[in-house]
Amino acid sequence: MKIIFRGVVQGVGFRPLVYRIAKELGLHGYVLNKGGEVEVVIDGDEKKFIEEVKKRLPNVARIDEIIVQPCDVAYKDFKIIESKDGHREFAIPVDTAICDSCLKEIFDKNNRRYLYPFTNCTICGARFSLIKDLPYDRENTSMDEFKMCNECMNEYKDVMNRRYHAQTISCPKCGPYYILYGKEGNVIAVKNEAIKRFAEYMDNGYFGVIKSWGGMHLVCSIDKINEFRKWYGREQKPFAIMVRDIKTAEKYAYIGEEERKILLSKARPIVLLRKKNNALEIASPGLPNIGIYLPYSALHHILFHYMKKDALLMTSANPQGQPMVIENEKAFDLNADYYLLHNRKIVNRIDDSVLKIWKGRKFFIRKSRGFIPSFFPSPHNKKVIAVGAEENSSAAISINGKIYSTQYIGDTKNYDTMLYLENAIKFFMKLFKMDDIDAIAIDLHPLYNSRKVAMKLAEEYEVATIQVQHHWAHATSLLLDNSAQEAVVLTLDGLGYGSDGTLWGGEVLHASFENFERIGHLKYIPLIGGDVATKDIRRIVFSIFDQFGEEIFFHGEHASLMRKLAKDAPLTSSMGRVLDALSCYLGICMKSTYDGEAAMKLEKYLEEGKDEYEFEAKVENGIVDTVELFRQLHEIGVGNKANAAYSFVKALIDAFSNIAIEYATRKGIESIGITGGVSYSLPIVNMLEENVKKAGLHLLVHNNVPNGDNGIAIGQNIIGGINA
Repeated sequence: MKIIFRGVVQGVGFRPLVYRIAKELGLHGYVLNKGGEVEVVIDGDEKKFIEEVKKRLPNVARIDEIIVQPCDVAYKDFKIIESKDGHREFAIPVDTAICDSCLKEIFDKNNRRYLYPFTNCTICGARFSLIKDLPYDRENTSMDEFKMCNECMNEYKDVMNRRYHAQTISCPKCGPYYILYGKEGNVIAVKNEAIKRFAEYMDNGYFGVIKSWGGMHLVCSIDKINEFRKWYGREQKPFAIMVRDIKTAEKYAYIGEEERKILLSKARPIVLLRKKNNALEIASPGLPNIGIYLPYSALHHILFHYMKKDALLMTSANPQGQPMVIENEKAFDLNADYYLLHNRKIVNRIDDSVLKIWKGRKFFIRKSRGFIPSFFPSPHNKKVIAVGAEENSSAAISINGKIYSTQYIGDTKNYDTMLYLENAIKFFMKLFKMDDIDAIAIDLHPLYNSRKVAMKLAEEYEVATIQVQHHWAHATSLLLDNSAQEAVVLTLDGLGYGSDGTLWGGEVLHASFENFERIGHLKYIPLIGGDVATKDIRRIVFSIFDQFGEEIFFHGEHASLMRKLAKDAPLTSSMGRVLDALSCYLGICMKSTYDGEAAMKLEKYLEEGKDEYEFEAKVENGIVDTVELFRQLHEIGVGNKANAAYSFVKALIDAFSNIAIEYATRKGIESIGITGGVSYSLPIVNMLEENVKKAGLHLLVHNNVPNGDNGIAIGQNIIGGINA
């Protein structure tokens, strides 16, 4: 019999497992890597064989499909045959945290890999970040520059060794190594001494750059965050903190069972955790959460081994808006004190993943290292490229009935990031050997730079572009994430271009893969100065209060100017902008220095608040009058900020819920969902859940597709494929 295994079955110890099982069962035949699948031929009971494979599958492997075909066997033994470039089903394992066996080795003084920062085996280490092409063999990775020594070669060839065919195998004799540089690019130390000296500099309060698997990090000790902010020019933006171990994490944050599980998982994402006793407030000023993650590479563990301190600020090393630095020579432009860089090339840039946990569900803010590459079953069979939106972007490529998401790309307003988007798409196409495509899906917004990438690809491949409304794409990604066909969905975010030419963002949609209907939204308000108002939020508050005769923040000539600008200002129904305005009016955050700052700082008050004040949300023809709610707030007076914020937002969510529930009940729809950037606010999700449960309906939230714009390309791809 010939058995074809598809899934994550390369570079994860799958063939050695097959070999051992075949030998134990006395079978003859072979096992062979073919592009993105593993082919096995045996002369015995295939059911028993498959059962054993599933039972003993390595923890980083995954079987998505098994095909069994009749086949003659002419072998007298069982062999592992060299790889062939065959079926291009994309199955590269993700970059995975160092395993316990390798970790034990690096701290064993008698082991030849003692304190070696590139220690890995078939089930752990860098994967996607260093692969150039399929099949996943050494010559197709950035390890091809490092020739194996005899000892590593013996391990590599020994089928009973856990490093059998570990493509990134190396040791201190033959592998990559770290070099410590000073500010002027002068070499200070190499190899183990480089890491030791860097640890001393971090303990002593210097700023550094570390080159990791998929990019570089800016690093400093947590007691130097204030100085770091001034140096880096990020006054308020939250920074992630890497801690020595889970016990250290518990010093700084409350950790639930699900959060503990994901923190310790092989993916090692940054997890947003509730601060304990306002710990590390300086790392995320005004926010209820702190982003914490655990060491994932051997280097991180070795660094903490040498350090006295138990936590480091560790944030992506990138000039504002640009992609993370991956080339050694460009690292010195960051102007840090010390640079700990290795001599292995990074092929694929991949940022740290960031997520929140809500009742066991993962709300991805950034889905990248540890989770990408990944795919979703597609409702269409077309080859479609979806280029995402503008900020926090990624792309999505569909082939063979699956939709694959690229790694997190970022803000395509920046030219270099736009190139990064194009290169990421081209790389995935190369892996799939995609010589043709059926369509390209783009956002409806005419000014998004991602459209430029799409137009270039459309011209190159001579295909049409399909415009997809932003919030429909959000809703569709939510449906796919929940294996649902239709739902009434609250699509709440900062903004997206509406089909009527205004800027949407507070919408209730009846959505399916085929079409959508807008059944409710927030009242339009002028966005004075367009993007300027998203930073100077006082403009939004002024435009709201001016509608009921109150002058706030701007007076005299300044007020006259604001009124004049308001006449030509774009209109928006954005929930994100309303939350910004509420935050500003309550004196929580007057100006946003980073995307979503004001609304994010409001979340702390929503967590603490109670439903104390009575607001009446007026709804006419599905339009929720936010201006009237602000008038009521102004009349009532602020009083307790947390309670005022909670009562105001609950009135809004109740109004949205009533629109959605009434429509769903009338149409016989069982599910109500929430998506978009606002759905990261857990108090808001809790408010909606309570209302949906009372109505006897089912709530849809995200789990594998990011809630925000990092997941929008998935929805675009679905709609593009169905309409291609």
